[in-house]
Amino acid sequence: MEILEMTESDFAAGLAKAQTQESDSQTEYDEAAKENEVEKETLETEVKFKNKEYKQLDKTISQITSDRDSLMTEQAAVLEFSSKLKDRCIAEPETYAEIKRRRDAEITGLKEALEILKTEAALLQRKQKSFRLRGQTP
Repeated sequence: MEILEMTESDFAAGLAKAQTQESDSQTEYDEAAKENEVEKETLETEVKFKNKEYKQLDKTISQITSDRDSLMTEQAAVLEFSSKLKDRCIAEPETYAEIKRRRDAEITGLKEALEILKTEAALLQRKQKSFRLRGQTP
């Protein structure tokens, strides 16, 4: 009988120990489950805010890209206008050859005009004095 009582006490002690371990394990599991649930909600909230931020940044990028494109178009127009304006406003000095050619052409033209005046008879008109009577119109 003593052996049975001893075995019963050993089984009772083992059962108590197993129940305590099971209770501790259940408590640990419940705490871990709560922590996991809180972490899951936190991560879902972060994902929600990250998606919102992503959409906002995407919208900002598209606006900035549009602004950049319009500014680049405007810059190209300004640079084109500037280059045309420089062509008009910045005077390049004439070369000596160009000045000499223009002066020689002018001298040649004047010599031809002088020859024409020498060879042809010049018509001279004299101003005639006319007398008018009072009341007559010219």
